[in-house]
Amino acid sequence: MTILRIVTLLAVTGLLVSTASAENWPQFRGPNGDGITSAKDVPLNWGTDENVVWKTPIPGKGWSSPVLVGGKIWLTTAMEKLLSEEEKDERLKDAKPFQRNQSNLASTVELKAIEVDYQTGKRLRTVDLFHVDDPLTVHLTNTYASPTPVAEGKFVYCYFGTYGACCIDTETAQVVWRNNDNALEYNVGPGSSPVVVGDVVVLTCDGVDQQYITGVDKKTGKTIWKTERPPFRTDDGDRKKAYATPLVVEIEGQTQVVIPGAQWVCAYDAQTGEELWRADHGSGFSNVPAPVFENGTVYICSGFMRPQLVAIRADGEGDVTNSHIEWTFSRQVPTTPSPVVIDRRIYMVSDRGVATCVDAATGQEVWTSRMGGNYSASPTYADGRIYFCSESGMTTVIKPGDEYEVIAENDLGERIMANPIFLDGNVVIRTAENLVRIREAK
Repeated sequence: MTILRIVTLLAVTGLLVSTASAENWPQFRGPNGDGITSAKDVPLNWGTDENVVWKTPIPGKGWSSPVLVGGKIWLTTAMEKLLSEEEKDERLKDAKPFQRNQSNLASTVELKAIEVDYQTGKRLRTVDLFHVDDPLTVHLTNTYASPTPVAEGKFVYCYFGTYGACCIDTETAQVVWRNNDNALEYNVGPGSSPVVVGDVVVLTCDGVDQQYITGVDKKTGKTIWKTERPPFRTDDGDRKKAYATPLVVEIEGQTQVVIPGAQWVCAYDAQTGEELWRADHGSGFSNVPAPVFENGTVYICSGFMRPQLVAIRADGEGDVTNSHIEWTFSRQVPTTPSPVVIDRRIYMVSDRGVATCVDAATGQEVWTSRMGGNYSASPTYADGRIYFCSESGMTTVIKPGDEYEVIAENDLGERIMANPIFLDGNVVIRTAENLVRIREAK
């Protein structure tokens, strides 16, 4: 990761982030959306009562990661009114067995954004965004508020998949616009977070019934363009859906938005929606991990059935399947957590807790080790270390390199599904019930 690349990406995405102080955290996976931050003096050790500055209860349910701008933290949540078991059985009587056994179903959902003061942890304002009657099912491991917002200047952009996208003015706590143009069926709920590129909010719409990418005017909320995904080999809608968050990269002066989906990974021009290139990664689907990028190559996880890590040179045009795929790797590849790439090494953890380091140039395994636990949150590189947060609340901190070296293990004792945010001297973690700020005593 070069300083030139960081500055270029900040310019094209319009994210006003200081790479020196890292005092804003504007989107999913941090300043550049890749799990890398320049934050310094990041805490190494904490526990349930150790180095906790404040802990603030967050009402409702949501796995969206918090974002920080202007000294205020924003996150989304869903206030659910659940159906009774009898009502649920009636609604799901024609559903597939896995949907009946693994689904959460509400009668109504209130989707909201919550503002928290970074210094004090005080909950300041709650903004009502969408009211949903008879919402679709979500998987028991998902929520109606899983996509992470984007903070830019005084605006916060939120996305809830089929339930809509919106823009909040953080000065007035008023909703500037709402967009309900994307009615999709996911079967397991929304997952992909938005990105902002210039004046466009890019939304991923990879449902069971339809699959496309769309661009929304960030000032008005009007849909600007809509681009269909490439054709699929399968007719099964469940094998066409995906939940990956886009990554913005710069290739030879051209800004690309790279978005993995079922069977295909594609790059788009955010201003026009034009597809720049596509690569067929196989038969994977339900992709959740976001792509990462280094030295002109994009690395993606292919999704369920036979997860693979795929390296694709990003300087092609059209279908680059036979020309630009450099290698594939298929051992302990995650289906939920995203990888992180640092100095030609890719670090990742499988959903079931096996950590792996892969040579980014060759696709060869460098090391693998069982970390333990289950994982949904993605690793973050901060202050020369890599932080992995398990669903049980354990954060394992390792030293990057060609050997697996654990330097700290910190048990917060609360479920973690969202990615933490890392700032100079601080970490903020959303758990299932609380927002927690951590700072080591000096």
